[in-house]
Amino acid sequence: MPRKNSDLHGNVPDKATVALILIDLINDLEFEGGEALAEQVMRIAPNLAALRKTAKQRGVPVVYVNDNFGKWQSDFKKLVDHCLADDVRGRPLAELLKPDDDDYFVLKPKHSGFFSTTLDTLLSYLQARTLILAGVAGNICVLFTANDAFMRDFHLLVPADCIASNTAEDNDAALHQMRTVLRADTRPSAAIDWNALLHPAPETQE
Repeated sequence: MPRKNSDLHGNVPDKATVALILIDLINDLEFEGGEALAEQVMRIAPNLAALRKTAKQRGVPVVYVNDNFGKWQSDFKKLVDHCLADDVRGRPLAELLKPDDDDYFVLKPKHSGFFSTTLDTLLSYLQARTLILAGVAGNICVLFTANDAFMRDFHLLVPADCIASNTAEDNDAALHQMRTVLRADTRPSAAIDWNALLHPAPETQE
């Protein structure tokens, strides 16, 4: 009898208490409001690239959670190729943040990364309990994903300098909601204490 393959991928950690979730960053941004969003997200693009690089150096799996643009036949590789090869607003962002072969990806049909996707299964397999959320739009897909993660009792980090919305006001409102209601840590990405995050002190019981 063939040996059961317990590994979902083979190139990333079998177990990771922390996962980085990159939301809708492989995106052509060719839609109404896309120009404003492109302007906002390119301001934080260097922060996103640095966050992704540090996560990978620390052995934290990177999960691209991307919209399928209402097309159930959407293919993530084709989406990446489209954003890299065609003259679209999102091309500079895709060039900076294009996924590696060892990154995960999940296609989502709606706003939340959890709705009708395999994200729950993947995070359960990894035994992740802390999620770092980054991407666009902060007040829509990032917020909806954070809501569903909170309902599943994940600990949330949403670095304030790694999400963008169409306007700064919308982004600030979303960050306030995630910080006050969802108990998310919204400190800037450069202030993340990776050692404490990956090696938390054991809880003491009184």
